[in-house]
Formats: sequence, C-alpha cells, structure tokens
Amino acid sequence: MLKVGVLGAGHLGKIHLRLLNESSNYELVGFYDPDEINAKKVADEFGYSYFENINTLFDAVDVVDIVTPTLSHFDCAKKAIEKGKHIFIEKPITNTFKEAEELLKLASKHNIKGQVGHVERFNPAFLAVKDNIETPMFIETHRLAEFNPRGTDVPVVLDLMIHDIDVILSVVKSPVKQINASGVSVISKSPDIANARIEFENGCVANLTSSRISLKNMRKSRFFQQDAYISVDFLEKKVEVVKMKDAPEKPGDFDMVLQNAEGEKKQIYFENPDIESNNAILDELETFADAINNNTDPVVTLAQGTQALRVALQIIESFKE
Repeated sequence: MLKVGVLGAGHLGKIHLRLLNESSNYELVGFYDPDEINAKKVADEFGYSYFENINTLFDAVDVVDIVTPTLSHFDCAKKAIEKGKHIFIEKPITNTFKEAEELLKLASKHNIKGQVGHVERFNPAFLAVKDNIETPMFIETHRLAEFNPRGTDVPVVLDLMIHDIDVILSVVKSPVKQINASGVSVISKSPDIANARIEFENGCVANLTSSRISLKNMRKSRFFQQDAYISVDFLEKKVEVVKMKDAPEKPGDFDMVLQNAEGEKKQIYFENPDIESNNAILDELETFADAINNNTDPVVTLAQGTQALRVALQIIESFKE
C-alpha cells in the first residue's frame, strides 16, 4: 500500500480523504491545510490525522494528493517533487503554462510520476464509448452550471471548459491549428460564459460552450465522424451511438435505410454500449496507484494536463483579441 497525504481539506479535499481512506491501494497517513480552524474541524469530525507542518507530512508519505486552490498548485507540487514524492494534482495542473512546464522538468529530473485530476476521463459514459471515437471531424460540447461562488477565482475556461478541452485532446490525434473565442463576465471579475472554436491541423473542428451562471446543469458532448454520431451525457451518464453501414441488397422490414445524392444506400443502426457504474474520483486515484506500482504512464499525465492548460490559456488570450 502506498502511503498518501492530502493537501487541502475543502469540499473536494474531504471527498479525496474519504476515498483514499477506503482504498485498498493507499494508506491514508493524514492531511495538511493552512486553515487551522477548518483542519481541526475535519480532523475531529472524521478522525483523519492533521499535520500542522507540511514538510512533516511530506516526510511521512510516498504520494502527495494536491487538492488546494489552483494558485497554490505549483508551490505545493514543486515542494513534493523535490522531496521525491509522486503527485496527484487537481485540474488545472497549475495557474500558468510556465509553471506547468517547470513541473514537467522537475518531475523528469527527480523521476517522479504525476497525474492530473481530469476526472471526466473516468466518467462511465465516456469510458463506454471512447473506443468508438476514432477520427472525429466535428465536436460540440456544452458544459453549463448553476452559479456557485466556489471556483469563481478563475475564468470559467479553467473552472469548467478545461474538462472538455482535455477530453477533446485525448481523442483528436492532431495538433491545434487555430483558436477563436469570446468570453463575457456577468457576475465575476473573470469571464462566466465562454465559447471557443478550436481548429486542428487534420481538419477537425471543436465548438465548446461553457457557462457557470445557467439555470440548469448540462454536461454534453457530441462527436461526428465518418459514418457515426456519438453523444455523451457526462451528467446523466448516458450515451447515444448512431452508425451507418452499406445497406443490404434486400433490407428488412424494420431496417432504416437512407440514400444520398450519389445513389449510395446506407443503413442506420444503433449501438447500446454497457455503462458500468463507478466512482470516477476513486478510479482516477486507484489508476494512479497502479501506474506507480507497475511503473506505467498514468491515464492523465502531467504532459497532457499541461497541454490542456495551454489550450485553455490560448482561449482566454483569444478573448482579448
């Protein structure tokens, strides 16, 4: 079992503490939080060991789980890496691209494994269809959330849209060619609504919309590729897979057949992939333990987290243009 310590005991930090405490791959040593009042409250309520000194916690663990505000990610990760500890770090990886690049260099220098908490990669709906997403040429995403003051310290692109950016980069095997975006601040000092159009060198286009001041929650992505349409509802954990193939010479009474302008006949059929229920946060933590123990690459590497951040920051820069 890997000895693990958690930095941050806020809303998400408490979830991580609970799951790590239940995990068979980790031994939860304790946590550190600079807010002493909150830390002691969490320790008293749940029985987790509270470390008053961050370095003392580092010395007692193999893995550091960083669940702190984004602005502190770099400092926490840098200290952990220099202490020789593997790091799990919540998204976005850091506040700036320069910081992320420095973490990559440090992790390589100290032979440290790191994983970024892009949890939607572990969403059961996405897992059920990701192998069907082969060469998407148009992607549309909507990630809408009701207003919550938590997270408004960063633009909506880094708070919400970055989930979809990471998913898209994981399925589109092509460099980004061009980005056009617009963002509007409504309640916060940073943009609360954003729309981005990402063009890839292979011709794929992704249109992303995110809002944190909506009247309802929505997390949907649609992938269009040759002879297939795939829809993923990350919130409801549902999928739709619609495919086309050459129609048989003698279609059945219930076969759906379309004929295009060139006279080609295509049969439409539906697939219903099995969606296996899971705890996505627990899965991402467990797979990181597997990567450490088996010396394999984590599912979401520090490099991938850095690339997602880079695109997110390019979108934010596009607002100014």
